[in-house]
Amino acid sequence: MTYDRLVCANCAAPVNEGRCPVCRANRERLQQEGPLAGMSPVALLTLLVLLIAAVALLAAYQPA
Repeated sequence: MTYDRLVCANCAAPVNEGRCPVCRANRERLQQEGPLAGMSPVALLTLLVLLIAAVALLAAYQPA
């Protein structure tokens, strides 16, 4: 999830503005997550299906 749409429960401001210590801590945590952390579940599922299809094609065309 990206932090640009999150609202802080502590100060009721957008998290990306970092107005309070809670906002700043959560903003840092979200920025440090891996490259796939901001992707939607649909995009991750699509990548998984494409990876499985690529492996299946490679296995089908291996010489016996």
